[in-house]
Amino acid sequence: MIIPVLVERDIPEAIAFHTRVLDFELAFAAPPEAPFYAVLHRGSDELHLNLSPDGRRAGGASFIVVCENVDALFASFVARGLSVPKRANSPAHEGPIDQSWGTREFYVDDPSGNTVVFQQR
Repeated sequence: MIIPVLVERDIPEAIAFHTRVLDFELAFAAPPEAPFYAVLHRGSDELHLNLSPDGRRAGGASFIVVCENVDALFASFVARGLSVPKRANSPAHEGPIDQSWGTREFYVDDPSGNTVVFQQR
């Protein structure tokens, strides 16, 4: 099992985004009153969030979540408040697309700039 650890600039903001918009559930945050680390679950998937140490760069990572029916999933995220950017160089950020490598996917950036790829194979 591989568990991604995303570096975030603000852990409460990242927790709110991943749980309210992207279907993750908070399993653990430490310390609860001002977390610098959190563990999230989405079904059998696990994601860790770590506060950027000493103002170092946050964001820039990406990971793939394999799922069924990316079109319905994307619509549910938009209904929960996902802001869909217009990106000329990344149409997968605007909604699900069929990729030349045989998957259908869309991309979501979290508030720190980490990219979650939702992929249907």
